[in-house]
Amino acid sequence: MTDTRAEAAYSRSLAAFRTPTLDLLHGRFAPFVVAALSILFTADRPSVAIADAHAEVAEILDELRSAGHDDEERRLPSGSGREVCRTWAKVGWLVQQIDDDVEVYRLSAHAVEALEITGRTGAGRTRVSNSRIRTLLEAVENLSDNAEADPIRRLVRLTAERDAIDAEIARAELGDLAPLDDEELLEEAENVLHLARELPADFTRVAESLKAMQRDVVAHLRRDERPTGEVLREYLQRAKDVMQSTPEGRAFSGALRLIGDADRIDALTDQLHVLLRQPFSQRLDAAQRAELDAIGRRVELGVEEVLAAQRRASHVITGQVKTHDPLRDRQVDDLLRDVISGLHAWTRDTSGSHIVDPVRSLPRLDLGHLRQSISDIRPPGTPAPLTDADDVEFVDADTRAWGGPRYAEIEAYLAGLGEEFDLADAFAGVDDDTRRPVDLLGMLEIAHRNGLAEGEGVSIVEALRPDGTTRRFAFGAVTARTHKEEQHD
Repeated sequence: MTDTRAEAAYSRSLAAFRTPTLDLLHGRFAPFVVAALSILFTADRPSVAIADAHAEVAEILDELRSAGHDDEERRLPSGSGREVCRTWAKVGWLVQQIDDDVEVYRLSAHAVEALEITGRTGAGRTRVSNSRIRTLLEAVENLSDNAEADPIRRLVRLTAERDAIDAEIARAELGDLAPLDDEELLEEAENVLHLARELPADFTRVAESLKAMQRDVVAHLRRDERPTGEVLREYLQRAKDVMQSTPEGRAFSGALRLIGDADRIDALTDQLHVLLRQPFSQRLDAAQRAELDAIGRRVELGVEEVLAAQRRASHVITGQVKTHDPLRDRQVDDLLRDVISGLHAWTRDTSGSHIVDPVRSLPRLDLGHLRQSISDIRPPGTPAPLTDADDVEFVDADTRAWGGPRYAEIEAYLAGLGEEFDLADAFAGVDDDTRRPVDLLGMLEIAHRNGLAEGEGVSIVEALRPDGTTRRFAFGAVTARTHKEEQHD
């Protein structure tokens, strides 16, 4: 008979090893994956543009291959940087999203946890130190205080804590406080780093839970199974539960309260800077010192990640509610199902070597000639002829003065100049009303129509505008004729 406890333990172990976290650490290329992800993503760089990530992973692969690390054991994956990153996104180690109209990669909660495990393991031995035991004891005491319902017991505990603080104050006033040695301070610093490493995974889990809720809400809205208001109320309740009912949510709520107090953040930053100037901190390696200095920034980035996930979820859900059309969605779903069904039917009757010509454009429907009228088969009438220019009545004289050339006056004037004349001299002798710039163009047009000959030199004339201003024009000398010469065979 199978042992029930063994079965339960084995089932839990199987479930754990199916998670992307242990899959990453247990995989064939785990050392490379951990190294590449730790290079790409840092506390100050929580997201990387997809194009940049592909290029950087390709560069890391080239460097390791040229150094001889891709030997017969095949410890490096094959393919380009793009193919490697797409594989990581497919198995759940990277998450794709859009930040400020740029498509980026972010670490998933599983990848953050895997990096935290490897970082904790590779940082050195795990010590059962005074600092960690004290942290545990203080956590148990706080839990016991919060769970204590008897006010007398709580009063006794608080009084004892106050007496201990008063005694420490008295020793400080007498100068009787002995500083901790560097070894104990180093243990406490390592404990702080240990606690700080657990925060990013918690923040990422909260952000991913919000994304999962967003997908569920959009799916419910698209299926149109329940009223929109009911779906939104459920989303709001689930968002509230995430912050209260899970360890990750509670960690986020605490961090949010911390970030909300600007003085608290400033004090944290100052304390970290002071610690890094202490002599014991010199015993920390460069990575630990950088990690200690980045604790405040890491908390801020984690909170910003969750808040960004909340804003993104609200934006997507709001857009879905505004544009939700159940009838159109059903039509699109039906069309996609018909297409997929047709592809399945086609692939059953088609060999793999069959060549298919792509559809590059949709066929055009030939409707022929459409009838334009229903009752009257006669063609439409022609428009009325244009009236002569002499019949046009202008509103006032000023409007006509700014109009086009006065052809009638110009032709009558040129008719009295003889068979040939210089165009510049003719324009200088015309009346002021017909000596506008447009009348010069009209005179050139008439001369060209009747025949003209270009002379030598340059003619300069002065035109008079209706408002009294003048404008000088220069053109090649022109000898014009009044009428065309008759053509002879």
